[in-house]
Amino acid sequence: MAKGKHSGFTGRGRGHGGGKKGRAASAQSRRNLLANDSDVVHGPGAPSCDEEWNDEVQESSRSSDVTITVPVAMWDFDHCDPRRCSGKRLARQHLVAELRVGSRFRGVVLSPKAVQVLSPADKAIIDKDGLAVVECSWARLSEIPFSKIASPHERLLPYLIATNPTNYGKPWRLNCAEALAAAFYLTGHDNWAERLLASFGWGSSFYTVNQHLLERYRTCEDAAAVTTVQEQVLAELEENYAAARRVPEGYDGSDLLVANPNHTPPPASDPETGSGSDSAPKEA
Repeated sequence: MAKGKHSGFTGRGRGHGGGKKGRAASAQSRRNLLANDSDVVHGPGAPSCDEEWNDEVQESSRSSDVTITVPVAMWDFDHCDPRRCSGKRLARQHLVAELRVGSRFRGVVLSPKAVQVLSPADKAIIDKDGLAVVECSWARLSEIPFSKIASPHERLLPYLIATNPTNYGKPWRLNCAEALAAAFYLTGHDNWAERLLASFGWGSSFYTVNQHLLERYRTCEDAAAVTTVQEQVLAELEENYAAARRVPEGYDGSDLLVANPNHTPPPASDPETGSGSDSAPKEA
C-alpha cells in the first residue's frame, strides 16, 4: 500500500498503529462512518454499519492499479459482525487504517455528531489530510466517546441511497465503504471511490443508483449550496409521492373494477332446451 503524502493522523492507530508497519499502514489510512443498528448509524448524512457477506470479488486491474494517496481511516467500535463489516474488509485489504480512541485526525471525519454537510469545498482538506469515519451503531451512540475522536472538520453526507445488500434502496443507510466512496465522489476523486467499491460485488451499483444526486451536489460551491440542493431533492420526492397517490381528476368514487371486454362470460342456458339463448334454431 502506497504511503500518503500527508499522514493526517496524530496519536497511534489501532490495528495498523504500532511499529513501523503500523505507521506505514496508517499513512494510507481510511475509514467511514459506519452505523449499525440493524446496521446503520445514520441520520441525514451519517454512514451506517453494514455487512460484508462472503462476496469478495476479483478486483479489476483498472481499480487495483489506483493508489489512494491520502490517509483513509476509521474508529471501529466493533458494533457489527467482523465477517460482514465493509469497513473491516477494507482494513484487511489495507485500504483503511484503524485508529485508537484518543487518536486525532486532521482531515475530514464523517460523523453522526457533525452539523455541517460535506461539499466540494472540502476537497482541499481531504487532499491535504485525508478522510475518516466513525463506525458505530445508532442504537449505541451513547457509548461513543465523541470528545476523544473529534476533528476540526466533522461532516455529514447529504441525501444518498444505499445499495449494499442489507439496506438496498434505503436513503441514508450507507455502510462504511459507501460513505467513504460517497465523500470521494463528492470531492472529485472518482477513481478513489471506485477503488474502495471494487472490493464488493455490489459496489458498482452505488454510483449507478446515486449518479443523478452526486452530479447535482458536485455543482455546489459550499455546504450551504449542498443543503439547498438536498432540500430540493427531498421536496421533489415528496411531490412525486403525493402525485402517485393523488385521486384522478373526474373520479366519482365508484369502483374502478370493470368487466374485461375480452373475457365475456358465456350466455346463460335456457332451462327448457338446455341451450343458450343465442343458440341456433333447430331445423324443422
